[in-house]
Amino acid sequence: MSWAVLVLAGLVEIAWSQSIKPTENLTRPLPTLLCLALAAAAIRLLSKAMDGVPVGTAYAVFTGIGAAGAVTLGVVAGDDPVSAGRVAALAMIIGGVVLAKLA
Repeated sequence: MSWAVLVLAGLVEIAWSQSIKPTENLTRPLPTLLCLALAAAAIRLLSKAMDGVPVGTAYAVFTGIGAAGAVTLGVVAGDDPVSAGRVAALAMIIGGVVLAKLA
């Protein structure tokens, strides 16, 4: 169950990362409230996942999911460039998350 909560925390972190830019440097009240709520939810879920997953592993997986998701969304939904280096980096992040789960 802790691993499922950890994956959910990572997914919420992806949403949180995408909610930062619309705040326009925290000057827009509603986007800022959403951003803060998503950040709090991600941290709460991460904290809960740490009940059953070691802290270092949980944090590494959490940030890995967030990073991979943010890069993927940037390429798919934004105008972030695709390059061999970015694809290789994404593959290494995903590989690290999988290895952390298996180890």
